[in-house]
Amino acid sequence: MRSLLPLTAALALLGVAPLAAAAPAGSPAVLAVDAAADRQAIHPEIYGVTFASTADLEALNAPLNREGGNAAARYNWELDASNRGQDWFFESVAEGDSERPPDAEPGEAVPGAYIDALIGASRAARANVMITVPITGWVANLGPRRHALWSYSIAKYGPQTAHDPTKRLDAGNGIRAADRRPITNNDPTDANLRVTPDFQRRWVEHLIRKWGRAADGGVRYYLMDNEPAIWHEAHRDVVPQGVTAATVRDAIIAYATMIRSADPGAKIVGPEEWGWSAFAYSGRDKQWGEAHRYRGPFPDRTANGMDYFPWLLKELNAREQATGVRLLDLVTLHWYPQGGEFTQDVSPKIQRLRNRSTRALWDPAYRDTSWVNDTPRLIPRMRELVAEYYPGRAIGLTEYDWGADRHINGATAEADILGILGREGIDLAARWTLPPAGSPVYKAIQMYRNYDGARSTFGDMRVRLTNSADADHIAAFAAERTCDGALTVMIVAKDLEGTAPIELRLAGFAPGAKAQVWQLTAANTITRLEDLAISAATGRPAARLTVPAPSITLLVVPKAGRE
Repeated sequence: MRSLLPLTAALALLGVAPLAAAAPAGSPAVLAVDAAADRQAIHPEIYGVTFASTADLEALNAPLNREGGNAAARYNWELDASNRGQDWFFESVAEGDSERPPDAEPGEAVPGAYIDALIGASRAARANVMITVPITGWVANLGPRRHALWSYSIAKYGPQTAHDPTKRLDAGNGIRAADRRPITNNDPTDANLRVTPDFQRRWVEHLIRKWGRAADGGVRYYLMDNEPAIWHEAHRDVVPQGVTAATVRDAIIAYATMIRSADPGAKIVGPEEWGWSAFAYSGRDKQWGEAHRYRGPFPDRTANGMDYFPWLLKELNAREQATGVRLLDLVTLHWYPQGGEFTQDVSPKIQRLRNRSTRALWDPAYRDTSWVNDTPRLIPRMRELVAEYYPGRAIGLTEYDWGADRHINGATAEADILGILGREGIDLAARWTLPPAGSPVYKAIQMYRNYDGARSTFGDMRVRLTNSADADHIAAFAAERTCDGALTVMIVAKDLEGTAPIELRLAGFAPGAKAQVWQLTAANTITRLEDLAISAATGRPAARLTVPAPSITLLVVPKAGRE
């Protein structure tokens, strides 16, 4: 694929030195921290997760809990039901039955029960919640007594290449067995209902009645659906044609305007697009590209005169200028690496790729070797597009996942990502989904948010750290913790084996005599090691240490006089 958008030639990053050549074998990685330079607040909501329970939110000290994904895109709040789309045989199923009041009649819908339970669980852990508002105009339907429905009945539409292997054997995948082509004559109302923005208005009003307005502790974030550029894939039973940029624009305008009028203090988030190709291609153009081997002219791009994502931002901004109604507060995307990292594969090849590909989030020198075949530098790219076409908006990464949840390689990737999000100044992020409790990736999040079991955290004020090592091998991040003045340094040793010598240098900070050392290794235990002596002598390293690879090591350096 050709370059979708212009790239800057220089490293447009705040407070980050360009990658240095790898240090000679055996020489230490020099981590030079200047606590007086490049100070910028780290937004706590970059440490978000998805579908977490109260217990998990508390264990992770996570400040944000997201409800999202394909099922959320067709949630019917009145029936408390959702459609699984392409993820699971396009089935509409009841949600939240475990949360039904004991006096509810069998087969009786309890409006909003599933989402209300998630909000309650989040509030109990003092976490904000993000709720997805469907904007396709379709939501799930149910049969009598809350029985499931599905869009591609084998009895109705004929044999298909796959079906639900569990209890709904009639639910097909929508691909004809005869020619392996999608079924295109299905009736969308087999398992779904048509709705308007007024239907969702009533839901927002329900949430306000139950939880209060955003300004009073109610739902803070409303997301504009989920990945519209691939609705024609994930939700092809109701949206068989790829949607145009104008369709997405108009839907966001209609639903965001409704939410703004109902709860002016809420934060509205979108377009929640799916990944790399959504910078350039609307759903219509993506569908065209798939049918024409990505040879132009692309109809939507031709009509609009520019790529999809910047056009959408420009149009939303123009609408705001004309009406005075603020539509989006955060501009958001999703990102999954495309080379096999988003799996449980921990072969040496994929581990090394997982170590490298986090650079796609920030590094203009990194070329993605998957089908992307370009230099994503995702966060700087988003920031530049927003500054040009929709100024004044925050940016967020509301889905990401590098896989290997139960392996230390997944943990080092997660620790690297969380450090990058803080360093790059992104405003909000949520991992998809919650890693298994007690897994290495789960504990990697705890290294930032609850490393000692007492809710102690990585610092909330980013400071400059210059790393002499190649970031594919050692990543490092530094911050100051405003509650106690401590300097925190996170060291992520990514190599698959061996050890890594580290030399720490400090400037702009008066350290105490000893630093706490916390470490996560392949043994999958967060351990407090022996305190590390810190030197305050001018011109000398503050400390030297050696860390195992792979591992995540946190240094907590107290401020002099506050040990």
